[in-house]
Amino acid sequence: MVSCPECDAQIDVDEDELDEGEVITCDECGAELNVVGVEPLELESSDDEEEDEAAPDLDEADEDEPWR
Repeated sequence: MVSCPECDAQIDVDEDELDEGEVITCDECGAELNVVGVEPLELESSDDEEEDEAAPDLDEADEDEPWR
């Protein structure tokens, strides 16, 4: 059993069957969770990772887009 990082519900998973990088879904809140560690089992919300990837890199200027 592991707790959902979004809603703290207990998720019943076979910890021996999971590998890093797999995605599971919380039955309680529906959050997609990435397995980021297996010993001990650690879960991270997929939303956290998507927000990091979606953040614009302000250090790189887009030459095709003029500054306004």
